[in-house]
Amino acid sequence: QVQLVESGGGLVQAGGSLRVSCAASGIIFSMSTMGWYRQAPGKQRELVAEFTSGGTTSYADSVKGRFTISRDNRKSTVYLQMDRLNADDTAVYYCHSNWGGGYWGQGTQVTVSS
Repeated sequence: QVQLVESGGGLVQAGGSLRVSCAASGIIFSMSTMGWYRQAPGKQRELVAEFTSGGTTSYADSVKGRFTISRDNRKSTVYLQMDRLNADDTAVYYCHSNWGGGYWGQGTQVTVSS
């Protein structure tokens, strides 16, 4: 079955960095567009960054220049490097694959203390 397993969340001070990872199984990873979404309390889930199977990346305006999405097709893993974090980045971060009907990970909490 398809599994997307996130890891690497945690508590970090404002201005700090964190990297979250998402290991995928049960999909053809190299043919999948992988994305990172986040959902803060009381807010809708929003797209943070995306890495298409063709190699194109895109970012939400709020994270451009601070976050970097990358992928390792040999390891079926997508990463999100988050730098210069601020309190507005506090959220549960979810991994998404567009393979088949679309799949979500269980989420990993990122908390930025000010």
